[in-house]
Amino acid sequence: MDEKELPVSLSVKDVEIAYRVVKPLRLSSLIKNALKSTPKQKKFHAVKGISFEVKRGEIVGLIGKNGSGKSTLLRAIANIYSPDKGSIDTYGNTVGLMAIGVGFQNLLSGRENIYLSGMLMGFNKKQIQEKEQEIIDFSELGSFIDEPVASYSSGMHSKLAFSITAIMETDIVLVDETLSVGDIAFKQKSLAKMKELIRRDDKTVLIVSHSIPTLLELCHRVIWMHDGVMKMDGDPQEVLDRYCEFMNANTPKTEAPH
Repeated sequence: MDEKELPVSLSVKDVEIAYRVVKPLRLSSLIKNALKSTPKQKKFHAVKGISFEVKRGEIVGLIGKNGSGKSTLLRAIANIYSPDKGSIDTYGNTVGLMAIGVGFQNLLSGRENIYLSGMLMGFNKKQIQEKEQEIIDFSELGSFIDEPVASYSSGMHSKLAFSITAIMETDIVLVDETLSVGDIAFKQKSLAKMKELIRRDDKTVLIVSHSIPTLLELCHRVIWMHDGVMKMDGDPQEVLDRYCEFMNANTPKTEAPH
């Protein structure tokens, strides 16, 4: 892949995202706060000034311990969250997010959520209708496709989310741990489908995963995030080696029983 000739599909510049954290309060504290006009709320800074670009056809992995801001960043790129600072530019590309239940309405059926998700991706009703049966067949949900999504297991959520994004074929594909959820047979099928998508030069892919073998096999680049900041961006083997060294050095060791 000659990166110099490829256009940029995604640009993330100085992005910051913070959550307001509300702690559970005792009754006395609730009464005290109710008398205040502006109760104090702490902020958790999930993403702190992240910047990078992804060219068309690139597959970029995101790794980091839980709470590093990876999923939050992916949802901001998918336009589910808005950055508090900075900018995200997708240059008019359609974006699909593969994640458990993101954007699903629990009271609607799986079939109805296919249409809702497709429209949120920017497709019209006719385009979704043309892909509807293919999505249902790939998801392997059978008659459950007409049941409320609230009744789905996490594996069923994952299957439907993956199927919608994979079959609707957006320009930018965002994968949030979806490949690691579900039964072995579906995992193998989804990995094969992902490889098929990746081989196409017009697809741009970001994958959040804790699976080092998956990132090594699929990605051209890996970005390591830690506590909301970018620690490293580069060759998958180099980044993942450094990440593993860091995690091994900073993970508390449990003593063997005497």
